[in-house]
Amino acid sequence: QVQLVESGGGLVQAGGSLRLSCAVSGRTSGSYVMGWFRQAPGKEREFVAAITWSGSSTYYADSAKGRFTISSDNAKNTVYLQMASLKPEDTAVYYCAGRHGRNVARAGYEYVYWGQGTQVTVSS
Repeated sequence: QVQLVESGGGLVQAGGSLRLSCAVSGRTSGSYVMGWFRQAPGKEREFVAAITWSGSSTYYADSAKGRFTISSDNAKNTVYLQMASLKPEDTAVYYCAGRHGRNVARAGYEYVYWGQGTQVTVSS
């Protein structure tokens, strides 16, 4: 069973940076796509970024383009989300998610594995 554990969240001032990590365990052979999603209070969960496990393809939400970078380290079985130029509207619980296959996807229902989430709070 694939398990995902996020870390790296916290409180940061607007304009600051954070790096989220997603440790992946129980992954079997085959292709995977990993994604980051977020959910702010009172709002629906939204897609942030996705990457193929090989790192060959990435996909970003418009809100993340130019500020966030998703990457993977196969040796460490870890996926990262480097966030820069953070804004108060980036405040949310950030979730790591995984799905089988090679195609990056932005819909939450396409992911079958989910972490417990890590809180990111950006103060103005």
